[in-house]
Amino acid sequence: MFISVVIPTYNRRPILEKCLYALEKQSLTSFIEEYEVVVVDDGSTDGTPLWLKEQADTFPHVRLVEQEHGGPAEGRNKGVEKALGDVIVFIDSDLVVTENFLSSHAKTLVRSWKDFGNRFCFTYGSVINTANFDEPTSEKPKFQDLSWAYFATGNVAIDKKVLQMSGLFDISFCLYGWEDLELGERLRKMNVKLVQCPEARGYHWHPLFNLKQIPELIRVEKERAKMGLVFYRKHPTFRVRLIIQYTFLHRLLWEVLCLGGIINERSLRPLLSFLINKGRAGLALELLRLPLNLIGVRALYKEADQLGLDR
Repeated sequence: MFISVVIPTYNRRPILEKCLYALEKQSLTSFIEEYEVVVVDDGSTDGTPLWLKEQADTFPHVRLVEQEHGGPAEGRNKGVEKALGDVIVFIDSDLVVTENFLSSHAKTLVRSWKDFGNRFCFTYGSVINTANFDEPTSEKPKFQDLSWAYFATGNVAIDKKVLQMSGLFDISFCLYGWEDLELGERLRKMNVKLVQCPEARGYHWHPLFNLKQIPELIRVEKERAKMGLVFYRKHPTFRVRLIIQYTFLHRLLWEVLCLGGIINERSLRPLLSFLINKGRAGLALELLRLPLNLIGVRALYKEADQLGLDR
């Protein structure tokens, strides 16, 4: 097989460098004839395109595709369009993989194609979250790293023709969130099977939580709410309601846990600061997720009211 790794990126040059170095060090199986890395720069302003062109000898497998800032859905579609391979692997540009990453996906895909008698499946690798920039692959797996998503582009491999049959990503998801899960709903309707591939391990780097990140986290929740309703309007099912938290029970849950908004990002700030200073930034972020969920659900219902959607 010929694997094309498609990576959309936007202003992530430092961690992208680690991502690409890891992909150059792959131990390949006999199933892989060739592979390439298609980096789609989404209008970065940090010099990423120029840097990649200057480092062409360092990253011989990389092909650069440039676009004006249009979001990851558009970037992934363009990457698939330009890909030469018959298998597409999606990862994010802040993911650092192990040496057997591609070979693990390849072995599991070939075995699954044989078992199913067709290529209507995709492999789903494991993603381990880490804040260790220097040695991201030293992080131990945690319970919080488990994912129950059906199709998430942080670490998946799929036959290119099957992917194209699905219609690729919907570029109306122009803000943060849900474009991969929405594509997953279409793949599910095509009876494309999920095959777990935990050996294809990637380490998702993000900086340790600090209080300066709160405005950005709130912005993301509000964008997720808007895109969540784009998702629901395309697939108006109870399943999607559960996924995006567009149910009365979700709203009740977060209202109760946050005491109707008394527990919020402002009232929690002293406790969050204390935990961060004690080296418990992860716990601080988990506490902040309580009001963040409430902010997201309230934004979801507000947007639904403006759109005149039934509850």
